[in-house]
Formats: sequence, C-alpha cells, structure tokens
Amino acid sequence: MPDVLCVDVGSTYTKALLVGDDGEVRGRAAHPTTVGTDVMDGVDAVRAELGVAHDPEHLALCSSAGGGLRLAVVGYEREVTAEAGHRVGLSAGARVVHVAAGPMTAADVRALRAARPDLVLLVGGTDGGNADVLLHNAERLARARVTAPVVVAGNADAADRVADLLEATGRRHVLADNVLPRIGEVAPGSARAAIRAVFLEHVIGGKGLSRGRGFAPLVRAATPDAVLRGVEVLAQARGEDVLVVDVGGATTDVYSVLTPQGEDATIRREVVGTLWHARTVEADLGMRWNAEAVVEAAARERLDLPRAVAAWATTVAADPSRLATTAAEWDAETALARAAVTVAVRRHGRPATPGDRARPLADVGLVVGSGGVLRHAPAGGAEAVLAPALGDHGGGWRVPDRARAVVDREYVLFAVGLLAEDHPDTAAALAERLGASG
Repeated sequence: MPDVLCVDVGSTYTKALLVGDDGEVRGRAAHPTTVGTDVMDGVDAVRAELGVAHDPEHLALCSSAGGGLRLAVVGYEREVTAEAGHRVGLSAGARVVHVAAGPMTAADVRALRAARPDLVLLVGGTDGGNADVLLHNAERLARARVTAPVVVAGNADAADRVADLLEATGRRHVLADNVLPRIGEVAPGSARAAIRAVFLEHVIGGKGLSRGRGFAPLVRAATPDAVLRGVEVLAQARGEDVLVVDVGGATTDVYSVLTPQGEDATIRREVVGTLWHARTVEADLGMRWNAEAVVEAAARERLDLPRAVAAWATTVAADPSRLATTAAEWDAETALARAAVTVAVRRHGRPATPGDRARPLADVGLVVGSGGVLRHAPAGGAEAVLAPALGDHGGGWRVPDRARAVVDREYVLFAVGLLAEDHPDTAAALAERLGASG
C-alpha cells in the first residue's frame, strides 16, 4: 500500500501525517487553516511540505473547521431519551448546542432556530412505547423554518409515520435505529453512522469552506468522531480500557473506551444506561479562549490554584496567541492544564443524571494525553498535567490503579481513526506504536 496522507483540517491549524503501511509516520506538517480563502490552500501547503502528490485515493481528511458539527437534540424526557441523544451526539463528534425535551412549543422552536444547528437529532421513546411526543415534535420540525437536516433515531414503531411527516414538507431526513431501544440500553451505532453521513453530505459542503476544489469528497469524518474511532482501535489493539484527555485552546475533550466487567456486562442499572465508548466536551475548559473559566471551574471543585496561575489565565485569554517561554510561565501553564484535566475527567466520570452510577474507570489500563501543552511542555510537565487522571480521588469513583500514561506527541489518534475502515492493519499498527510509547 502506498503511503497515506492523513489531514486534520482544524479551526486553527491544518495538521498532516504521512503514514506508511507498517504504521510508521514518514513525515508530519502543519499550516494555519486557510478558512479566509479556501481550506484546500492549507491542505495543499502541508501536502507540498511533505512532497506528496495530490492523489485522492491516498488522501484522507477529517475536519472541525468552521466550528465543526453543531447538533441540536430534540427528545422526550430530558432525563431519558434527550440525555441518550445528547450522549450519542457527543460520541459522533458533534458539538451539542441545544437540547429540547418534551412536546415542542413555538418558543421551543424559536430557541432551536436561535442555536443555529447544522443537524437535528430527533429521538423519543423506547421501541414499542408511547410515540405521541415523537410524532408531535416531528410535525413541529416539519412545519418549522429550520433548514438543518434531521436524523430520526426514536421509537422504531413510529419511524415510518415520522418520515411521512417530514417528507410532506420536503424536510431532509435520515432514519436510524432507536438510540434507546429499551430502558437502560443506549445503542449509538446506527445514529452515529447516520450523523456522520449527513455531516459529510450536507454540512461540510454547506459551510462554504472550499469552492469547487474537491474538499467535501475527501472528508471522511468530523475530527472528534475520527479521534473516538482512533481510541476504539487503540483499545482493541492494546486489549485494555483506554482513557484519552485532549487539552485544547477552547475545550478539553475526554474519550473513554471501556469493556463492561462482571455485573456491568449483563445488568442495566441506569435509566439511560452507560455508553461504553464515550466522549465528553467541556466547552468551558480551554487553555486560551476559556482559560479564566478553568480557574473558575477549579474553584468550584475546591482546587487551590496559586495567584500566578489566575494571572496567567487572564493574560492568555486576552492574547490567545501568547505562548509560555519562561520557567515561571511554564509552571503556570502546566498548573492550568492540570486543573483542566482534573475537572474534565471528574465530569466525564460522574453520573450524567441523579441515580446513575459513576463511569467505571478503575480498569483503565492506558491514559493518553493530547494537546499542545502536553506535546510542548518541558521535562516532567506532561506527567504533572496527566497525574490527576491517574490519582485524583476527589471525583467520587475509583481511579485507575494499574494504568500508565503516554502522550500522543505525534498527534496520531485522528489518523488511526481515518485509516480504520480502509486500512485496518495500518491503523492498528499505528495505534500500537502509540500504546507502546512512553
């Protein structure tokens, strides 16, 4: 197999890895994302830097440019199907910008429109259960001035009637299996695939990121979706539970791929159920644009941060391009990142709703850190940032007691996810190299 160029067209930077069929990284490059002109300009720049010809057969892209995928969830009860839809949306690489629960009113429709979603996930009811709210909301969406396509993933017995309502007004829609087929079981696979398909067909092309230069056909997934797929491949290749913490400038994302053990393998205790392959997005925890919010969140978690850290957060929030250069600045930077990791992992592990149990992270065998602060930190900095994921006992659950930590210094997880479908052996080899590092 010829080398494959994997490219992540991010909101700020376009990053590329050239991967051989043995999973070796042949080269890497980065260029500011050229949203102001045409995102393919940035893709061409990294391709040229690596000396790679433009060959669509051996070029795979994911993208979060233009704000990524903005998803609205419309469900039945907030604690049940709306929550299930929210979890599935996150696992599909979406940024959930709005959640509506119950029969939609005119005010609810206005709030949905104001959120400007790229896609609406319509859920509601278990299979064979009450379909009244699902049908009511389908009719509301059919008549509303909401142009976003709809993925329908509710009560299977009502799916045809929902489709008829949406078709009657020409609403673009895709039918998927119910995300909550029965109480306590979240089934994300079909809806996740449908969201990905709609994202590729309607959203990427509709954002105006490129004009007639073949960008949309090259994009295979939203970046967070590709990363989660990469984490799944990593967990399978390593044969162990994996936790990934990605500390970014605007958000801190946490991914986990867990294997249910003992009672968890057979008993469904929660109303919504555990999503064993999951992603959470903490939109208030970022190293630049939301740096001051990290300090505020740390205070709510009763984490003591030195005044110098709060001062550094104010500085970088005012100037997101500011980088740490001195030892004192790096001390503040790593302390800020450590706080973001602590809060993000606590939120990821905690029950989503009252009465649920904590996410079972005790059996995690590998913790992976990602993000610029981890890749560029001075000696010992990355270990300090990731330490809470291994030893923070303030979250309310058993922390991993046999895990080791590595840093995705080459930023390979997105590439693993992009390669997984067409080049599974290469994806597994690349993932294994990451898992064996450190």
